[in-house]
Amino acid sequence: MAFPEPQLHRSSSRGFALGTEPQLRHRASRSDTGLVASTESLLATEEGLRLFQEGQLPDTDQEWYRLVPKEAQVVLDKNEVKRQSVLFEVFKSEKDYVTDLELVQEVFIDGLLNANPPVIDPEHLRPFISEVFGNIEAISSHHHRMLAALFSRQREQHPLVQSVTDVVLDTSLLFRSDYETYIKSYPLAEARHRSELKKNSKYGEWLQQCYQDPQIRKRDLVTFISRPVTRLPRLSLVLEAILKLTDSEHPDKESLPLLISILSDFVKSTQPGIAVAEAKVKFWNLCESLAYVKGEIVDMDLYNESRSLVYSGTLARRMRSDMGHTWVDLHVALLDNYLLLTKEEQRNGVTKYRIMSRPIPLEYLRLGSFDDPSDNRRERLEDAGILDRVRPTYKPLYPFKIYHASSKATRSYTLYAPSEGMRKKWNYALADAITVRKVHQESNMWLAPHDVRTGFYQYLKHGQPPDDSIHIMGRITAAAPMSSYGRSFVIIGSATGIYTAQRGKSDLTKILSITSPTSIYTLPDFNKVIIHHNHEIISYSLDMFARLSLGNSSRSSLESTYEKVSGNEGNVLFCKPGVTGKRTMLLYAAKSFLQVTIYALEVILPNEVQTRRRHEGSLSFRSFGDPFAVPRDAYDVTLLTKTIGICTEKGIVVADPTNLTSGTFSLVPDFAGAHENTVLNSLKSKCEAAKPLGMVRCDASELLVIYDDLGCYITRHGAPTRSCSYIRWEAKATSCAHVGIYLLLFSSEFVEIRHIQSGRLVQVLEGEDIRLLHSGLLPGEKVTLIALRDGTSDVPGPKDKIVELVETQELNRSPSTSSSSTFTPRSEHAASDIWDMWE
Repeated sequence: MAFPEPQLHRSSSRGFALGTEPQLRHRASRSDTGLVASTESLLATEEGLRLFQEGQLPDTDQEWYRLVPKEAQVVLDKNEVKRQSVLFEVFKSEKDYVTDLELVQEVFIDGLLNANPPVIDPEHLRPFISEVFGNIEAISSHHHRMLAALFSRQREQHPLVQSVTDVVLDTSLLFRSDYETYIKSYPLAEARHRSELKKNSKYGEWLQQCYQDPQIRKRDLVTFISRPVTRLPRLSLVLEAILKLTDSEHPDKESLPLLISILSDFVKSTQPGIAVAEAKVKFWNLCESLAYVKGEIVDMDLYNESRSLVYSGTLARRMRSDMGHTWVDLHVALLDNYLLLTKEEQRNGVTKYRIMSRPIPLEYLRLGSFDDPSDNRRERLEDAGILDRVRPTYKPLYPFKIYHASSKATRSYTLYAPSEGMRKKWNYALADAITVRKVHQESNMWLAPHDVRTGFYQYLKHGQPPDDSIHIMGRITAAAPMSSYGRSFVIIGSATGIYTAQRGKSDLTKILSITSPTSIYTLPDFNKVIIHHNHEIISYSLDMFARLSLGNSSRSSLESTYEKVSGNEGNVLFCKPGVTGKRTMLLYAAKSFLQVTIYALEVILPNEVQTRRRHEGSLSFRSFGDPFAVPRDAYDVTLLTKTIGICTEKGIVVADPTNLTSGTFSLVPDFAGAHENTVLNSLKSKCEAAKPLGMVRCDASELLVIYDDLGCYITRHGAPTRSCSYIRWEAKATSCAHVGIYLLLFSSEFVEIRHIQSGRLVQVLEGEDIRLLHSGLLPGEKVTLIALRDGTSDVPGPKDKIVELVETQELNRSPSTSSSSTFTPRSEHAASDIWDMWE
C-alpha cells in the first residue's frame, strides 16, 4: 500500500527554528573564520551532544561528524565512520518521529478539543478523534521511552556507540499490538478525515490555520497520521544498513538479524489487515455514491459491519437501442451479499454510480457459460488522424453470462471482460462469493427447516391402486399441527386421504379417506379439526383424531363427532380461522350462481356446546352477524385485530365481521388523488397490475400490504406511506406468512424471508415444488409448515416431505433475549383501537 511519504525535513529546536530568522550569507572574513572554528570546537564537546538531544541544533549540524573531533575521525577506520554515521541516524530519526507525534497531540488533537467555536459537532467530536487518530497516544508513549533509552546510551558511549539493538528490540516487543491496531485501521482513519474535509467547510478552514504553524513545516494532516505506518519499515532499512557495516566479530552481527526479522515479519503481517481496511474504504465510497431507482425501497444492509466489497471492475454490456445495439461500460461491484450493475456518471463534479438493474442477491445469482469465443467491439480513436478516425478499430472482448435464478428469461445478462485473464478472475470471484454466501446463510439461519417426521411421502404411481400398507400418499395438499394426550402430531392431507404422524417418527396412520383436502386447521381450545374439502367445510373432534392415531379408538367413534360447518350456501372457495376482538372466528366464502358471499361463524367452547345441544340442538359454530356479498374475484381473507381483509383482484377490501351488512368497507391501499400525484399514480399502476396476498402489521401506525410482486406500506387508514415507495420481491410469490418480525414469501422454488419493518432480505430457502401448508393464525401459535419435493432419497419417483420453519436464537443469547423477543408486542390498548376505523 502506498502511503504518503513524510517530508524529509529534520525537526530543529523550537527555540532556534522559531525564535530566530535565517541570516543572509556574506563573504567569510577572518573574524567569521574564527567564529566557525569556535563553533566546530563547541559541537565536538559534550555541549554539542546536549544541544542535539534538546533539539537546539540547526539541521546542518545534526550529523555525527559535526559532533565528533576531527582527530577522532582520522584515527577511526572508514567503515566504522560510516557505521557511526548510520547509527546516529537512529537517534536523529527517532527524535524527529517523537517530535511529530507530540505535534499531532498538541496541534491537531488538543486543537480540535479546545476549538472555540467548535469545528466539529461536540456530540461527534470524540468519536471523530478516535477514528482519525486511533491509539497514536499509546504509540507515542512507547517511543518516548525508547528515545530516552537511546539518548542515555548515546551519552554513555558517544562518540563511539557500540550498539542500539537491545534498546530497539526491548521496545519492539512491547509496541507490537498497538502498532497492529493502528496500522490496520489507518485506511479507515484517512477516509474519515477526507470525508469530514469534503462535507465540513469549518474543518477545512481550521486545518489551513494549523498548517500555518511553523512547527508543521507545511505538511498536511495525512502526512502526520501516516508516520506510524512508515516508521517501522524505515527503521528496518536503517538497521539493515548498520548490519552491512558491522564487523563479523561484533555482537550485532548475531542480534541485528533477529531484530530485523522481527520487524519485517510484523510489517508483513499487517498487510492483510491494511488490504481489508482499504477494501472497506473503497466499499464505503461506493455506498455513498450509489444512485437508486426512485420509488423503490432497496435495503441491502450496506452498513452492516460484516459487509465487504469482494471484487469490482469495468465490464461492457451490449444494449439494445433505436440504432440497433450499442456498447455500454458498466461498473460492476461484487459485494459479499449482492451483485451491483451500475453506470458511472459525473454530477456536478461528483462521481455517482447509477444502478442500471435491480441488485441481485447472491442467493439468486447463477453463473452461465464462461468459455464463449471473444467478440469484437468497434472503437473510435479520438487522438488519431483523419484517416484513422474513419478506419474502424476493433477491440476483442470476452463474454460471460449470469442470470437471476427466479427470472431466467427477463434477468439474464451477458457481460464482456477486457481480457481472458480478467474473465477468469470474474469467474473465480463470483463462484467463490456465491459459495461463501451459501455457507454463511446455512450457518446463520433466521428460520431453520426441521423435518417433522422421518421418511418421505411417496407419490402414487400411474395406474397403481392405493395401498394403506405402504407410505404411498401422493402429493401433499394440506397439513396442521396437533397436540393431545401429551404428544405432538401432524395431520397430513394428501391425494390418497388424511393421515396423522407423530413428530420425529416414521409411522403414518390413515384417519380419513378424504382425498386432496384444500386446507386443514386445528383449534386446540375448542377441540376441533376443521377440513375444507370438495367445496365444503367439515369438522371432527381433535381428541378423537389423536386417540385414533394412537390406536385407542375406532373410526366410528371419530365419525360420531362429525359436523358439517358450511350449509347449502354454495361452493366454498376458501376458509380461514382466527381471532378478531375477543372471539375466535371461522370465515369462509361461498360462491353461488350470482355472487360470492362472506360468512362469519363464531366458534363455541366445548362446555357451551354440550349445554346448547341438550336444550337447543345447535352445532359448535354459530352465525355471527349477517353475510355480505363481495366481488366475484375474491380468493382469500386475512383476519386482523378487529376487522378482516378480503383479497380481490382489485385490491383488499377491509370490513367489520361483526356487521358485514353495514356496507362500511374500504379498499386498500387508498389511492385517492392519484390523478394529481405522479408518484402515487405510479404506485397505483404497479399495485393494480399485481395480485394482493394479504396484510401484516408493522407497528401501531403502519401496515405492509403484500402483493405477489411487491409490497407497500400504508397507514391504519389505508393511505400509502414512505413517500409512496415500494419493495419488489425477488421471486413472484404465491402465498405469504407472518412469523414474528419476519415476512415469508413462498414461490414454487424459493422461500424469501424479509424483515417486515425494513423489507430487507435476510434469508432465502431453496427447494422444488414448495407449498405453504400452515402458518400460525391463532395467538401464540408459531408453527409454520411447508411441503416440498424430497430429492435426498434414493427411492425412484417423486416424493414429498414436510418441514417446519423454526425461528433460531443467537448462540450468545438466552431464550429470553432471542430475536423473536426483540419484536415489540402490541399492547392491549393498541390492539383494541388499531382497526377501529377505516376512512
